[in-house]
Parts: sequence; structure tokens; C-alpha cells
Amino acid sequence: MNWLSIDIGGANIKVADGKGFAAAYPFPLWKQASSLTHELRRVISESPPSDHLVATMTGELADCFTTKEEGVLAILDALQEAADGRHTRIYVNDGTMVTPLVAGRRHSEVAAANWHALARFAGRFMELGAALLVDVGSTTCDIIPFRDGLPIHVGMTDTQRLITGELLYTGIERSPLCAITHHVPYRDHICPLAQEFFATTLDAYVLLGEIPEASANECTADGRPATKAHARSRLARSICADSEHFNHRDAVAMAQSVAESQAELLTTAMERVLQRIDESPRSVVVSGHGEFLARRSFQNYGLDCPIISLREQLGPSISRCATAHALASIAQESAGP
Repeated sequence: MNWLSIDIGGANIKVADGKGFAAAYPFPLWKQASSLTHELRRVISESPPSDHLVATMTGELADCFTTKEEGVLAILDALQEAADGRHTRIYVNDGTMVTPLVAGRRHSEVAAANWHALARFAGRFMELGAALLVDVGSTTCDIIPFRDGLPIHVGMTDTQRLITGELLYTGIERSPLCAITHHVPYRDHICPLAQEFFATTLDAYVLLGEIPEASANECTADGRPATKAHARSRLARSICADSEHFNHRDAVAMAQSVAESQAELLTTAMERVLQRIDESPRSVVVSGHGEFLARRSFQNYGLDCPIISLREQLGPSISRCATAHALASIAQESAGP
């Protein structure tokens, strides 16, 4: 029995087999919903052979769908077509795995349930007592409190989790700069940012070397490649400038300011979550390809406890696809030997 887990997001599809394979595929669902079946078939074909699929999703929130129910049903239909007869299960936020037919009836419990799978899996790495899981991705951050290896979250839906601080809708690639901060340094001045989709956090972190340049990646604010040169142009446009009045030093200063502001956002959200724990965390598990942002926030908060990195424990690919790996591992373990 070979399981393949698929985490279907609004901007990326992540897959893992729980045995060491993990991969992330950029896929702007809101632009290409009609191509989802084809893309899922490609993802499955490029993964290790599988006879069992298990899936979770956040893509139902994409604005190509009128409601989340419509999104869940559309994703389920695409997955069933792409499965080509494979045994398929869908993860529910109560920890069960159900058929696609049942998942359609329980759409509100299926929507955005991937964090729950990761929480179940991450507890095994923690020490007893109070603990925290921080997963930082391209679009969002999950901040989940634990006690004795078990999650003690308050929210279940995205909206509830936003209210409690357990979901922070900011990430290291897709967040518009004007959503992170209102002002940035520019030479001897503090300059307001244009409230327009001119640049994203991807540009800031490419400039700082936290995210590698990728000339093939055109999932940027202007559709041009994710290189330092283009990132600098996008940052300049955010203060209504261009290369004539905006150099590399200006870009680095702006990027550093954005990075600090985003770390403060995450620190504030962590503070809200930790206020509900009676004691300081004895350990923190961090995952996602935005681990560098989490560590900056830990420093801001002054956390004094062991930090367990899934990147170090399992490797960068698995850490980036932590939700998919967690779900594949849970499915394998549930099936037994």
C-alpha cells in the first residue's frame, strides 16, 4: 500500500509520500481552475508510484469560486478525475479521513484542514508541557499552542483562527508590501508605500538572499521573473520610483525594513497565542520554507527554549511540504503494517 498525500492550495500544490519524497508545484488556482485536473495528474505522475491518495486543501478560498462549498466540490471533482481509480480519502479537521462523497457533504470541515494534520504530526517532536508549532509558508503562518504533545487550539475554521491569532495571513512570498507596513526608509526620509500591488515579500527576501533567485518563477506582482534585478524594480515602484532614483542600497534598506515589520507581525500573533498558555513554552517546532522569519520573531519575543526545526530533522523539501508529509505519515500509520 503506497500512499501519496496532496495538499491543494490556492497558489501551490504540495505532495509527499511520508517516506522521504516531497515536492511543491506553483499553481495559481484562481487563474487556472479549469486546469486543476490536468495539473493534479501531472503531479501524481511525477511522484513515486501510489495506489492510495489522501488529500487536504486550502484552495477552496480562491476567488474563482463563489463560496467555499463550491470550491471544495470543484477540487474534489478534479481530484477524483485525476485519481484514475485510485483509493482516495480526504482529511477532515476532526482527524478522520473520509471518501470524497462524504467530504462533499462535510465541506465546512474539509476546508482548510491541513493545519490540523500538521499539528497531529508535529506533537511527536515536542517536549512535555507547554509548546508551540509555528509553520511559515508562502502565504500564511500557522501558530498552534500545545500541551504534552497535543494541540490546544481554539479556532477550527480560518475565520476563527484569524480571530484567535492561530492563523496569520502573511507569508514570505505572496504578501503585498503595503499589507506588511505603511512606511519604509528611503535615503534620509521615511516614505509611505503606495497602496497598490506593486511588490510582494518575495521581492524583499530575494533581495536579502533569504529566498534564491528563480528566473523561471513568474508568480510575481508584475509577472516578471523572481530575480534580484526585477525585484529591485518592483520595490522601486512601491515608492513610485524607478532605477533612475532607486539603487541596490535603497532596495536592501527597504527589504530589511519589510522583513523587520513582518517579523513584528508574527511576534504579535505569537504573543496573543502564548497569552493563553499558563507557562512559557518548553519547546517550539518550526516548519515551512519561511523558517528564517520564524526565527527572527523568536528573537523578538525572547523565546528561551529548544527550537526543533523540521528542516533540520527531515530536510528542506519535507519542511516546505510539512502539511503534505504529515498527512502522508498519518495515512501510512493509520493503515498499519
